[in-house]
Amino acid sequence: MIMSTDLADVAVAKTKLCFIDGDEGLLEYRGHEVGKLAKNHVFEEVVHLLLIGHLPSVEELFSFKNKMASYRSLPEPVKEIINTIPTDVDMLSVLRTAISTLGEFSFPPTVEQSLSICTKIPSIIAYRYNRVCKRKPVEPSNHLGHTANYLYMIKGTQPELEQVQALEAYLISTLEHGMNPSTFAARVITSTRADIVSSVSAAISALKGPLHGGALSQISMNLQEIGSKENTERWLREKIEAGKRIMGFGHRVYKYRDPRVLPLKNIAIKLSGNDSKLDLATHVEEMTLQLLKEYKPNKQFITNVEFYAAALLNAVGFDNNLLTATFAVSRSVGWCAHSIEAANGPLIYPQSVYSGPRIGL
Repeated sequence: MIMSTDLADVAVAKTKLCFIDGDEGLLEYRGHEVGKLAKNHVFEEVVHLLLIGHLPSVEELFSFKNKMASYRSLPEPVKEIINTIPTDVDMLSVLRTAISTLGEFSFPPTVEQSLSICTKIPSIIAYRYNRVCKRKPVEPSNHLGHTANYLYMIKGTQPELEQVQALEAYLISTLEHGMNPSTFAARVITSTRADIVSSVSAAISALKGPLHGGALSQISMNLQEIGSKENTERWLREKIEAGKRIMGFGHRVYKYRDPRVLPLKNIAIKLSGNDSKLDLATHVEEMTLQLLKEYKPNKQFITNVEFYAAALLNAVGFDNNLLTATFAVSRSVGWCAHSIEAANGPLIYPQSVYSGPRIGL
């Protein structure tokens, strides 16, 4: 029996959904390289790939898009629940609560159940965001694609094509990533034969953590706190010397490169042009890697996807309240795909290593 108190290097399931090679910096969804999917396909095509098993034909895609659009509207009881939640409650907690009010779905999880949940998540986020901003909520449009509709509901205006393409690349790049903490949580709940709403609610709870999805907001706040190139080195040295973790650098899986970083960096640069915020972000990246090498020469550090994801999401106009929630818009597809895959699997019941005293022996 393999004993590891953090499950490092312990395989807990077999999956056909995602292949990761951390040493080579590879990420594939069902055998398709993620960079090519983000470049050559739309969001709905990749959702079809993960949930159904193959990239759709033109006819299948048309039907699938319509099916996804048909699930977007929020039931009135869900809106009423959101309206009662105090405005100082964070977005992920609101999302988790709203998802729970969708009701108990029958077991086992299905594609239709998955689409119902995944397409409502952007609607929940947008409805809550507009309420907090004291703006009239924008109803979902059935004439826009999934990504464009999300932007439309947040902004209240027809989104620019360049912003849609940028956000779509981010969403596709983060749809699925193996046995990450939130996906593992979803699979554990599914293994108990609980419904998919329970699995997704558990996954959202895991995503809140600052070492998982919460890193996006922390990166954005760090960049705001640094403020200028001149302040970068002093700020970073203070954090490193105090033993603080610099979010956006290092990855549990990837050793030499995160395959999602360069495409998102290039898109962010293209979208922002000469924007001073992105210029600062690239400077912070360079300085952070330089100082980490100086302070910790025996460790390998890389820029991870969260760093430029935060920059890209800021570039499309999303504030900190939307960053981790937008991560849930994409990763929810992976959670649901894993729930479907795990439905016939065994109960996940790992052992623990007792380290306390033995009284009376």
